[in-house]
Amino acid sequence: MLLRTTLMGLLVTVSTVAPAFGQSAPRGAAQLTGTVVDGSTGAALGYASVAALSAAGTVVSGSVCGADGRFVLPGLAAGAYTLRISLVGYQELLRPGVAVPEGGTLNLGSLALRPAARQLGEVEVTAKKPLIEEKIDRTVYNAELDETTRGGDATDVLRRVPLLSVDLDGNLSLRGSQNIRVLLNGKPSTIVANSIADGLRQLPADQIKAVEVITAPSARYDAEGSAGIINIITKTNTLRGGQLSVDGSAGTRSATLNLNGGYRTGKMGFALGGFGRAGYNTPGSFASGQLTTSPATGQQTRTTQAADTRQNQLFGRYTLGWDYDLNARNSLAASLTYGTRNATFYQDALATSTTALATGNTATSVRNVQTTDDSGTLDASLSYLRTYARPQRELSVLTLYSRNDRTYRFANDTYAASDANALGSAGNDNPSLNEELTAQLDYQTPTGQNQLLEVGLKNIRRVVRSDYRYAGQLAITQADNTFRYYQNVAAGYLAYTVALPHNFTFKPGLRYEYTALAAEYDRGAVGELPDYGLLAPSASLLYKLPNGNALRLAYNRRIQRPSLQFLNPNRQAANPLLQTEGNPALRPEYTSNYELGYSTLLGQANLSFSAFARTTSGSIQSVRGPLGAAAYPGAVLVAYENIGQESAYGGSAFGSLDVGTKFSMSAGLDAYYLALRNNVADPLYAARNAGLVLSGRLYASYALPKNWNLQVFGFYRGQQVQLQGAQSNFAVYSFSLKHDFAQKKGSLGLGAENFFSPSNAVRSEATGPLLAQRTTTVQRITSFKVYFSYRVGKLTAEPRRRKGVQNNDLKLDENGGGSQGTGSVPDAARPAPPAPAPKK
Repeated sequence: MLLRTTLMGLLVTVSTVAPAFGQSAPRGAAQLTGTVVDGSTGAALGYASVAALSAAGTVVSGSVCGADGRFVLPGLAAGAYTLRISLVGYQELLRPGVAVPEGGTLNLGSLALRPAARQLGEVEVTAKKPLIEEKIDRTVYNAELDETTRGGDATDVLRRVPLLSVDLDGNLSLRGSQNIRVLLNGKPSTIVANSIADGLRQLPADQIKAVEVITAPSARYDAEGSAGIINIITKTNTLRGGQLSVDGSAGTRSATLNLNGGYRTGKMGFALGGFGRAGYNTPGSFASGQLTTSPATGQQTRTTQAADTRQNQLFGRYTLGWDYDLNARNSLAASLTYGTRNATFYQDALATSTTALATGNTATSVRNVQTTDDSGTLDASLSYLRTYARPQRELSVLTLYSRNDRTYRFANDTYAASDANALGSAGNDNPSLNEELTAQLDYQTPTGQNQLLEVGLKNIRRVVRSDYRYAGQLAITQADNTFRYYQNVAAGYLAYTVALPHNFTFKPGLRYEYTALAAEYDRGAVGELPDYGLLAPSASLLYKLPNGNALRLAYNRRIQRPSLQFLNPNRQAANPLLQTEGNPALRPEYTSNYELGYSTLLGQANLSFSAFARTTSGSIQSVRGPLGAAAYPGAVLVAYENIGQESAYGGSAFGSLDVGTKFSMSAGLDAYYLALRNNVADPLYAARNAGLVLSGRLYASYALPKNWNLQVFGFYRGQQVQLQGAQSNFAVYSFSLKHDFAQKKGSLGLGAENFFSPSNAVRSEATGPLLAQRTTTVQRITSFKVYFSYRVGKLTAEPRRRKGVQNNDLKLDENGGGSQGTGSVPDAARPAPPAPAPKK
């Protein structure tokens, strides 16, 4: 709902049921236009279903309103029609005798819907939605319709979204880039400040309503997330009355339990939720081989490692929400969320063999490694929204405090070694803090017919602290210290939307951001970190074709600031032969995006096509080379530098089809060409790579008799291109069988994943003049689970509007993910089915 309101300025965004692709409209065909508004407030109502009915009552032309309430019904022959408009929470409007002349356009002006307050009994009934919707500014995945993710977490959901790729470790990417920002209900959260993958595991799949992916954000959004913005919308109760629901699952790999309640009466509403998830029985293995060459002497060292792996994880998330309508035009909303994560990872009997090729001497050791990663996240927000008598004019004030406390530690116990001096323990304790305080002011107002002006100010204050201590053998070579990092981002924006002649809509925008930096150590100097400013233009052009299809062209300039993961100077050495260290002096990345999207209808099938180009300078790249420490011969150090140049070019195709009321399916195919180089002149460290990446997914659902439903899903990601090598392909698939009972108040189900392939091996390799490395990680991901849900309560329809804060400006995980990018496609080719009347 937030993003619908945020981009309400797209004045000609409509969803039109067009003639089949390749067919032309009747000669002399006319079209009906109008705007749907709230009969009580006069505010525009987005996404209402509109249809023109013949004298026999059949639908001749249909549409779904855009975010501004406007609609277009094309392809009408001259004659008299009945206009029908429906929206959940409002009384249906029927206007008979609408006389349509031959040719031209008939504008019906504003059409008011009256709010309805109809008892829904003990079942919450919603309008039927397609699983995937393509809109003017985003792709929407309605996760609540997909039963194959039950008992999972947000990574299972995002893997099904056509625009995204999630690898087996939960690392998220969009169009081959990890420069994305994840929002929760339109608001940022430090739950993903250090790692998107870790944060997503704290979000239960059962509580996710929808996922929105924005690939071409307007100036209203932070100039960040080079590849795009992902907004995860959780299930909330915006209806009048009370409701209590409980659901859970138990399986061979994990178990979940969720309890949610909500109550609304009069002007006030409350929501309370609790979630817990345990992960267990996740065995695997790890094996690697590497050849390092000393840049000083040219001597080579060969190292092999192997270990069995396992992990245990426990997640929790607890929410409290409150909202209050001061009067018809002023409202307040507040929320408080706490998330926790406790994860322990084991490498059992990690065997290491290191051979100096010049002498043939070999050293061996065996150790146990235990790594723990615990975190707690607090998000507290307060927002104010004022609407006006003039539709689309509104003022919002938004605030957010977010804090993440995280502790990373490892213990390394070497209990067997060919060199007695290598026996003993080593460890690292790294508690860290990421704290954000955000204030945001937005105002929008129409400036004329089919014109909208948007202006706003925003400030984000960040404080990051990392304390790191070493023990045992590591304390000999590493010094304890504390690192503090301060960042303030002040921003202002201006965006303007105007409807041009000949069915064109143009939305230019300009955003300026100024970033002030400071950093310090308890011991030692960081060096100067200069402040910097960014002018980020954006533009979007929409063209509505005569047959109702639409074409969109977009451009935007973006920035990606490094997060704590890349800045943190703590050296992570759980595996002493593969150590990682951040760089506090990193600068931001700069990206230019170009996008072209087109969508249409072919019979009963929705089709979407897109092409994109992206160039990034100053890209933060990992640099791998010999550690050069005598205590760890053959070890590799991974560091980060602003040395990269990235270019990506690609496209995608997506289609969905409903056959009757029982069967539906969707499929997508994505391809992009990725070129990487690090712009280092020294041939010993210079690197470049390029290649084509393919991926695809398939989903199908069938409604069986007696309230049974079957769903299947499959995803394939091809080989990924990385700067110094590649990562192998993998596939996942699942099915779910669900039975609804007690008038759909409850459900029981059975799910399974990768039941024909008990293990999945992912191979990675990196090559260069000083390093050749190959790693194989095996995960046993076959799982079976049962799940249940039940809810009670009596609700009454009551539409509401909400806003939220958005911080989208930090570079997070750097992992070689793939891409399933489809461009943002206009609403014109994505009509939603008319909303059914609630059951009494």
